[in-house]
Amino acid sequence: MGWLFAVALGMYRRSRRVVLLSLLPIALGHALAAGSMLIAGLSLGMVIDHSVLNRVCGGLLIGWAGWHVVRGHRMRPRVGMQTGYAGLTVWSFAMAGSHGAGLMLIPALMPICSALSHVSGASALDAGPTATIAAIALCLHSAAMLLTTGVIAVAVYDHFGVGGLRTRWLNFDLLWTGTLAACGVMQLSL
Repeated sequence: MGWLFAVALGMYRRSRRVVLLSLLPIALGHALAAGSMLIAGLSLGMVIDHSVLNRVCGGLLIGWAGWHVVRGHRMRPRVGMQTGYAGLTVWSFAMAGSHGAGLMLIPALMPICSALSHVSGASALDAGPTATIAAIALCLHSAAMLLTTGVIAVAVYDHFGVGGLRTRWLNFDLLWTGTLAACGVMQLSL
């Protein structure tokens, strides 16, 4: 959802350049939140059986989606639409964390990291290969998020403006909630 902040800041400051510059703190906050969750999840994967962890992650994703359906729309942002770049980074970290950033990376990485640790004989103390794969996945995930956010922000800024969203709105929260639930169901079926 960071694209909306980027558009709002660009409209407020009347600059497409501000829209593009706003993407950097959004990506940084998102990467920090996703990385924190990824570190926690993969660390747990070194000490908890993977089938149990798969079910826990699947349940968390479904539970998180359920929470968004019931309470997610009632949250009030603490950062205004005219915040600076530091506020945008903090907001992005908080929103990415509350939307489950990183939770969806864990199920994808768990089999790879597990196989890698068995092949290399890595233990919980020697997590170098796992950390490398996780870092690459986090960078790819963050780059995809940045590209998607950037395309949406520039398209909205150039063609619709914030006011145009009133008549051409897609409920991204609902889409995200459905994605969380679908990933949770897929995780439980593994």
